[in-house]
Amino acid sequence: MDPQRFAAGLFAFAFAVVAAGAGSSVAAGQPIPARPAAPSTVNAAPRGDVTLRVGEEAAIQGKDLAVRYLRVVSDSRCRPTMTCIWQGEATLAFLLSEPGRGESTTAELHSGPRTGPQATSFAAGRVELVSVSEDGLAATVRVS
Repeated sequence: MDPQRFAAGLFAFAFAVVAAGAGSSVAAGQPIPARPAAPSTVNAAPRGDVTLRVGEEAAIQGKDLAVRYLRVVSDSRCRPTMTCIWQGEATLAFLLSEPGRGESTTAELHSGPRTGPQATSFAAGRVELVSVSEDGLAATVRVS
């Protein structure tokens, strides 16, 4: 057999094997990732404050309304060890949903009035950002 034809055939076979398994985590020898876990849900009374950690959701009692703290979008607040000219603000993203109707929207709320709204309305409710922890991992909201 001709060495060049043998090498070309071997190359074509190897290419076909790699192409067939491309993008497959099983072919790559890596475990298949599990579905993301459902968010941790806490019950909250209407007209009350509730503190949520990133990824946590509050189901508002007596209302078809849930509020989930998604992430910190930006944070220009002065750190405790620094001296700052102005206080700064944090912008946080929330998912607001009506589980019974399947409706949802995202909202960005701000810790101060300089850069945007501190509250929003959704599903006959009002969600207001009350405070943000120093590290941004927890936020307190008031739902009315």
